[in-house]
Formats: sequence, structure tokens, C-alpha cells
Amino acid sequence: MAELLGLGDECGEGASGAPALADSCLADNRLNLDVYPDGCHWFLQLFKGRRGEVVQVEFLRLSSNDHLLGTTLGILPHLKHLKSLVLKGGHARDEFGSCQHGSLTSLPPDIGNLRCLTHLDLSFNSLSTLPSCILHLPSLRVLLVSHNSLVALPEDFGSLSKLTFFSAMKNQLKDLPQSIGELTVLQDLDLSENALEFLPEEVGNLHNCTELDLSGNRLSSIPDSLANLKSLRRLHLHSNLLVTVPASLASLPNLSRLDLQNNCLRSVPPEIQTSPFVRLRGNPIGETEPSPQADESSAGGLQRLFLASGEDSFTVTSEGCKVVLACGIHFYFPPGAASGPLRIYFQTLAPDPQWVKLRHHDVLLSRVLELQPHGVKFQQEVQIWMPYASPQTLHQREVVVRTFSGQSWSDLRTRVEQKRKSKKHVAHCSVLHFSWFLVVSRLVQNECKVPREGTLLFSSVDPNIKVTFPPGVTEETRSVKLQVLPVSAEEIEEITAEAGCRASPLLCLSQDSLVDFLRPVRIQLPLPPGVTGLSLDRSRLHLLHGDLEGQTWDDITSQVVLEFTHLYAVFEVTHFSWYWLWYTTKTYIGGIAKKVYERLRMYQVNFIALQRKKDPEQVLLQCVPKHKVDPVLKKLQDRYRGPEPSDMVEMFEGEQFFAAFERGISIDMDRPDCVDGRLSFIFYSHLKNMKEIYVTSPVDRKGQAVKGQVSFYRGAVPESIPEDASRRRKGPDSLWLATLPIKLPRLKPRWGENPGPLNGFSFPPLNLGNAETGYLTQANLLSIARRMGADWQTIGLNLGLTYQQIERIGYNNREDLDKQILDMLFSWAQQNSEDPDCVSKLIRAMKESGREDIADEVKTIIELGRQKYRESIRRVGLEQESSTEDSAIAMM
Repeated sequence: MAELLGLGDECGEGASGAPALADSCLADNRLNLDVYPDGCHWFLQLFKGRRGEVVQVEFLRLSSNDHLLGTTLGILPHLKHLKSLVLKGGHARDEFGSCQHGSLTSLPPDIGNLRCLTHLDLSFNSLSTLPSCILHLPSLRVLLVSHNSLVALPEDFGSLSKLTFFSAMKNQLKDLPQSIGELTVLQDLDLSENALEFLPEEVGNLHNCTELDLSGNRLSSIPDSLANLKSLRRLHLHSNLLVTVPASLASLPNLSRLDLQNNCLRSVPPEIQTSPFVRLRGNPIGETEPSPQADESSAGGLQRLFLASGEDSFTVTSEGCKVVLACGIHFYFPPGAASGPLRIYFQTLAPDPQWVKLRHHDVLLSRVLELQPHGVKFQQEVQIWMPYASPQTLHQREVVVRTFSGQSWSDLRTRVEQKRKSKKHVAHCSVLHFSWFLVVSRLVQNECKVPREGTLLFSSVDPNIKVTFPPGVTEETRSVKLQVLPVSAEEIEEITAEAGCRASPLLCLSQDSLVDFLRPVRIQLPLPPGVTGLSLDRSRLHLLHGDLEGQTWDDITSQVVLEFTHLYAVFEVTHFSWYWLWYTTKTYIGGIAKKVYERLRMYQVNFIALQRKKDPEQVLLQCVPKHKVDPVLKKLQDRYRGPEPSDMVEMFEGEQFFAAFERGISIDMDRPDCVDGRLSFIFYSHLKNMKEIYVTSPVDRKGQAVKGQVSFYRGAVPESIPEDASRRRKGPDSLWLATLPIKLPRLKPRWGENPGPLNGFSFPPLNLGNAETGYLTQANLLSIARRMGADWQTIGLNLGLTYQQIERIGYNNREDLDKQILDMLFSWAQQNSEDPDCVSKLIRAMKESGREDIADEVKTIIELGRQKYRESIRRVGLEQESSTEDSAIAMM
């Protein structure tokens, strides 16, 4: 396989690279190059060097994400013996992990001359019309064009008279040609996830059809001719607009499933309703008219789309539609919102603090929803309903949908609703543009416009707080916002440890102008709890002014004129920020206020680390707010076991932390959320800070259990954390948060733990490598095999096995994945046991297959063998040959 990976300029001469490629890939007339990122390059080089063998290929797979696909297509008509051709996209992914469609938009006309071609797969491409050459393929039996952009099928599509399987799911088909009824041998027809509004009567001529999938379309009725499909076993009609279905469907003799879920059926023939194989959930059966919902009362007849998990797009037309995503997000596109057919793409993203900037005292309640295309303006407002985590412990706050314009976040006018059946909370907003959206809980915000004539602004949280703007306070109208954070006497006493310390609600004022007011603005704040104007000791009262970040708190008592009533303090200011009234005997009140403000933004949390009872190598890690620990543990106790939660620690909303497995336990490094061996988390108090990880150990567990641990550490200090808090976290142990024990039990014998038969296989004892560099024993290979999983075929190819060998191993052991892995690995090991470089080849193959974790494990084993060998030489002075056995034993 090394020759394959090094295929370069020398292959162009057909001298050295092409023979290696032919030997590895041309076995059994199959050429599967879609697993390689530059498969078309290899195909072109191979065709140049070994043309005589390439033209005999019968099975060919290429990736349509390959940039050399266009050049390669011109060669395909020369492969006259080709029986199966796969030109699929979806092999590349974008920055968010979504599959990218291939670049294929057409096929060369000469493809129609491939008279032996029976199987053609063009899925996940960019076809808007079906290439005409396909209709000239006389032997074609299987055709797949799913996940394209087809809007119609050719009128003479029925000329594919031998077609037995056709899939055009996830396209934009609006109707079908009448000639589709001429596909008399068709057995499986999948037209789901299109825009079909009616079916031609000729569909009833598909007498051999056993499965018909029409789900996710816009059908309001189906033809009676479907009752002629006597061979039909499964009929999928869910997620349409059906208002009626023919009763004759119930009499189809072989029908075992009829899915009518999520339609508009208000009545169903009794023959169908009583059939055990019929699914009717999600229909308004028995209802006389659709129940009104929000502003959708006139939308009862609109198309409804129910998208399954894994789908990432849908099409909106000028007629409008309602859309329900699998995650519970709803959309309403009113008629006329889109001027024409528009493909909408969506995804939910984990919030990243680098660009999801929360304000002070904000709480994130949802993941980030991205809707594309960005910037497209709708003709009418599109309504969005986003589910969110209920902020049951957050009082005197409000829930809003926040959107990102590409430069900054802004809050939308939001209405909060609760579903009657599920009791789930949803945030409802209306937008004209699509971008990024999330749901947050913020301090209640009161706002008003301040004209030249002046005005009055009250707090809805505490009506005793008011701001008076006198006439002449501004030349131009400006917008002012007011937020209040109530602080209880118990909180102040707990944080300051002073019984006599009191504080008023915390007031934040902001405006949309950088210019100070022309006249003083009058502010009324309630006196701290327990303090009245009659008993007031003025020497103990302090008015504090804080900057917008809450980093500094200045005592401005002497700079303003304070007036008192029985219950209130009144003062005047010309610019806005935080204002706080304190009553205490302390002198340095600014430092105390800063500490309290900081603590009000922090959450007390505990860490839990649990192992699944049935599989101790599966570990659940979670950061849980203190008040939720007991309910979470109770919910998990049936499936998991583990130590008591960690001691309480304090964290900010949006703060990063890491989990590191230590003392003989490690995690799979091939994870996008793994940084330098540590698993990355972001703490959000109302979202699930939970991950499940498979752990392993380089330590041999045949003889003993491994007692390790998982430790939690703080990450980079977020920008919004106060300076003092940041400084307190410096020092050798400042990043450490908690440590919990993890135990991996002693391994039970699996696949045989001796040199005898291995799960039905019998191989002589194997020791790969040599004494000086370290051995890989049979036990080591078993440990490696356990971790391969579904990657075994790719690993086998990179080890140098041919496609024919891989397919034979898969077929011979088709009922048992363990046997497939063992057969591949031990067959290769037996063939290469005399090769002194075989261990290096194994490590290289693992890296090329993307399994750095296994490569690291092999290197660890080899390094341990070298160390044992050197120690044995120093300890007893044995010669190299005498230490061979010791080194092998050490690897056990």
C-alpha cells in the first residue's frame, strides 16, 4: 500500500506505480476508488499505464467530489464491460460537518453505449435534469439519483423497460411522466422528499412493485389505480397533505404496512382504520376544522413538512408551508413570503463562546440555529418557534430570541408559549431575514423613547424604581433601556458574611447615544431592606456607580445630592451605567460590591463521572448545577454506576473547562472536541454539559483491573470574567477543579486469550518485530483488533490487502464483525511475520486510516518492549539472543 500512497510522477510512465495499483485494486475486475480523496487521479494514471486491464473493469466507484471528475468522465465510455458505475457525492464535508454534494451536472452522451451497465448510482450530486444518455442504457436495472435537484423526469422515462429499482428521493420533482407506468418489472420505487402534487393513473400499472415510498410530498389525494398493485407490500404516504384515501387499499393481498401518518385526514374508511398494518398517528381524525395556532388560522390548507433526523434542507414555494424539524423547531412561511421556489438549509450548532457573546446575567437556553441562505429577504415575515430549556429557577427575567447579523447580536420581539400536550416551552418570533438564532434569558428590559419634552420610565420588576427625564434633557429623541437585578438580603449576607450589610436592587441604565444628557436625569431607588428614612444613618449609606462591565465600583455619595423619603433615595445624574445603593459599616465598599457582583454571576456546580453498568469502558461526564445533582443521579442510577459527585466549585456561564483521563486511562484522540488529550466542555447552566466517551487503557488488563481517574480543569479565561477572578486562578493548581476515580475491570477472556483457536481461527503463535525493537504478541494483536470496529476494511487496504481479499473476508464472515476483523488482521500478520519492518507498516496503516489512537497504542507497546529489553541487558548482561523471550513475555 505504500506504493499506492506514493503514486506520483513515476506512475505517469506506467512503469512502477501502475503495476502496484493494478495488483491492489484490479482484482476481480473491481475498482473502488471513492474511498480515496484523489481517486480520479489514480484512475487516470492507471488507465494510462494499464489500459488493457482497466477497460475490462466491471465494477467502478468514484467520488464526484473529486476535482478531476470531469476529465475522468471522458474515459468511462471506453469501459465496455462495465456493469456497475457509482459516481456519488457526499464524500467531502464542509466546515460544519455536513455532506457536500458532488459536482456532477451531466454525463457524456457516449455513456449510453455501455450496453452491459445494470447499476448506476448518481446520488448526492447537482443534477437538475436527468442525463438523456441514461435512457439509452438497455440493460439498466438499478438507478439511483437521490439527493439531487431534479424538477422533472423525461417524458420517455418508461423506455427503461428493465428497471427494477429506482430512487429519486430528496429532489424537487413536481409531477411524474405518464410513461412511468411502462416500468412493468419495477419492484422498488422511492420518490420521497419531493414536491409531487398528484400521481398519474398509470402508476397503477406497476404490477410487480413491492415497495412504494411517496412520503414527504404534497399529495392531497392518490389515484384509485393504486389498488391494482397486487404485489405491493409496503406503501409509505406519511407527511403529505392527504385528505382522503381509497378504501380499496385495505384489500391489497400482500400489503403489510400502510403509513398514513402526519397527513390531513379527518375521516378514514373503516376498512383502513381497523387494519393492523395501518399507521394513522398525526392526523386530525374526527376534527371538523383545524384548530387555530398563533397567526396560522388561515393556513389550514398549507403544505406541512415533517423532517426526519439527519435531514438538513427543505424547499419553500410562493404558496407557503409549515415545517416541523425533528428537534422540535417549527416554521410558518405564509403564502407570498417567497417569490419562487427557495431551498432552505438549516443546522443546529453547539454554542461557541468565541462568537456567542452573552451579556452579564444572560443565561443561554438553546443551541444555535443557523438558517440559510443568509441575507435573502422574504416578502412577508416568517415565523419561528424555538424550543428552549425552561428557566424554572430564574425569576424576574424574560426570554428572548437573539439573532446574529454577522457583526453583532440583537434581541427580537419574542412571545413565549407553552405546548398544551407536552408542556414544553417555545419562543416565538418573526423575521424577514435568515441568519443565526438562539434563545436566552435576560434581565427584564424596559425601554422608551426620550423626546425633547422629557418622559418617565418605570421598572416592571420593581415599580418603585423610576427615572424622570425633564424637558430639554435632549435635543434629539434617543432610546433608553432600564434593567433591574433584585438582590436579596440573604444573598448579601451569605457573600459578605456581615449580618448588617444591605443593598438595594441593582439598576442598569443604557442609551443609544454617546452624548451625555443636557440636563440631570432624576433617579428614584428604594432604600435597602430594613432601612427607612426615619432610622437612616447617613454615614452608612453609599451610592455606588459601576462601569458597564462591573469591573470597578466607585463611591459617588459625596458627588451627588441625595434626597430621602421614608422609603426611597433620589439623586440626579447626566450619564448612564450601573447604580447600587448600599447600607453598611464597611469603609471600602467598592471592593465588597465588586465581589458581590462577581458572585451573583457565578453558579455552584458539581462534576459527575459514571460508567455504564453493561460496558464500563463507556463513561458519562457531566457538569451539573448544585440543585440538579440529585435528580440527575436518580435518573441515571439504573444504567450507570460511579463515585459520589465532586465537591462544589464555581463557574461562570459560558466558561470553558476540560476533562482529562489519567493514571492508565485514556480516551480516543480522534474526536473534534479533544484538545491535547483533554475533552473540551463549555458550561451553560441550563444546557446539558454532558458527554459520553469510550475509554481504554494501554495497560494489560488480563491480569488486573486499572484504577485510574478523570480530572477536570479550567480552560482559557473568558473575556467577560472579572480581573480579580482571573488573578485568583493563577498559580500551579489554579486550573484544577476536581478529580473522580475511574476503574476499568479486569478483562474477561474474549476471542480466546491463548495461542490456541481464536474465535474459530487457528494460527501459530505470532510475534511481530524483533527483540531489540520490541515484539507485538498475539495478545497485543487481539487488543488492537478489539478497537478497529467498522474501520477494518480501510485498515486492511492500507496494510496492503487487495480488494478481492477484503471482500472475501467480509463474505466468509458476513454474520460476525469480530471474525471479519480477526481474519483480516491475523491473516496479514501471518503473511508478514518474517518482515522486520511489519510493525512500522502497521503503525503507518493505522495513521493512514485515521486511527491515531491505535497507532499510539502500538507505539506505546513497542516502546515498553524496548525498555524491557534494555533493562534486561543491563540487569543480567545477557546477550541479545537470550533476551528475546523476556521481551516477548514483557509484552504480554
